[in-house]
Amino acid sequence: MDPVEFPITDILDLHTFHPRDVRNLLDDYFEACLEKRIGSVRIIHGKGQGILRRRVEAILARHPLVADFRPAPPEAGGWGATLVDLKPDRE
Repeated sequence: MDPVEFPITDILDLHTFHPRDVRNLLDDYFEACLEKRIGSVRIIHGKGQGILRRRVEAILARHPLVADFRPAPPEAGGWGATLVDLKPDRE
């Protein structure tokens, strides 16, 4: 199966991806965002039972390119999305 290319924007909707691919997807996505000088992103993981949200938060908490993250405000998805600030310089 060929890789799927999608435009890099400040919003990543995880609904179309398999949960087992999220870690690698976030690595690639953050790198691509920094290359495009996108420093803040919104990750849409959905509300559901919160399983994917917790998985995403666990990855973000240890990710070397993440400066900060927080739940999105209601107008940006509420607890169904997470806002992420990326580190401008890679450490």
